Amino acid sequence: GAMSVDSITDLSDNTSKLLEALQLSHPHELDPRRSLGKKKMLSLNPITWQVPRIVDRCCKHIETHGLQTVGIFRVGSSKKRVQQLREEFDRGLDVFLDEHQSVHDVAALLKEFLRDMPDSLIPRELYAAFLSTASMEGPAQLATLQLLLFLLPPCHSDTLHRLLRFLSEVARHAESSRGPDGQEIPGNKMTVSNLATIFGPNILQKEKPGEKDAGAMNFEDSTAIILVLQRLIEHYQTLFTVSPEMQCDILRRLFQTDPDVIDYLLRRK
Repeated sequence: GAMSVDSITDLSDNTSKLLEALQLSHPHELDPRRSLGKKKMLSLNPITWQVPRIVDRCCKHIETHGLQTVGIFRVGSSKKRVQQLREEFDRGLDVFLDEHQSVHDVAALLKEFLRDMPDSLIPRELYAAFLSTASMEGPAQLATLQLLLFLLPPCHSDTLHRLLRFLSEVARHAESSRGPDGQEIPGNKMTVSNLATIFGPNILQKEKPGEKDAGAMNFEDSTAIILVLQRLIEHYQTLFTVSPEMQCDILRRLFQTDPDVIDYLLRRK
């Protein structure tokens, strides 16, 4: 007797929230090309990632050309070239970043974008809650961080996941290594701690850039921000995976209260 639902717009607000909760596990086995040309109806869709083009392009460029660049994110860049790239992205142009672009310029562009977002990547209303996890340890800290991540808006959640995956990959190349022929491959020296120190203040912001006291931060907050971002980078895969137990709990509740959503999900698969 459940009604058939083809669009999330046909569901009540409460049902939509439950449906979104079920889709937080980011199933990578779904081919992103399947969604091309289709109307986007879900506010949180695992098939279509809501990541700004500028973030994804910058991450891909550095993953391809800059993982062995010593001091990436710390070495100076050309302000003129960064400004030009920023304006091209702002105009909606399909900016192509290739090997001719300076890795340091692209790195600076990524930092600037995150710093200047109208609302920081981790929304300001959650600033204090995220910082409070710095005093926790072990499983309790990770469990709390995961619940806080579930509160992020879809675009913030997807973008943070992409950024953390990228930073984890950069940190993996921090130390020098040996190639198959025994040649030394230089490390980029950017450990998780270094990356958290650089990106923390851009992701976790108490005030908007330019506001009074926006640049002022006490030592305790600064230390907590770095520690929290370190944990996010180190454990991002676990933190962004919804456990089977939690998904079963949600499905059980939906089966009792909103069977039309179960029908929608099964037919969607």
